[in-house]
Amino acid sequence: QVQLVESGGGLVQPGGSLRLSCAASGFTFSSRLLNWYRQAPGKERELVASISNTGGSTNYVDSVKGRFTITRDNVKNTVYLQMNSLKPEDTAVYYCSVLLRDWRRYWGQGTKVTAPS
Repeated sequence: QVQLVESGGGLVQPGGSLRLSCAASGFTFSSRLLNWYRQAPGKERELVASISNTGGSTNYVDSVKGRFTITRDNVKNTVYLQMNSLKPEDTAVYYCSVLLRDWRRYWGQGTKVTAPS
């Protein structure tokens, strides 16, 4: 049974930092690319960051480049999103996600990040 459990969200003042975590189980974590998505109120879900199975390759949406960092620990089966210099427009529910060999995309329950204007 695939499980993705996010944590670390909260209320933070603009300019502040948060680190999100996503603990995974039920699949071979070290073999899969992992993603962080977010969905702001009234908007579509968007891909924020991706990390290859080894952690050697990462990609970011332009709006977070230089502020967010995605990392992973293949021993702890956990993926992280370090978010610095947060802006009000970063306010969203953040989800980790994985696409498995059955071509099904799995999602966590999400963790809410609020950076009020």
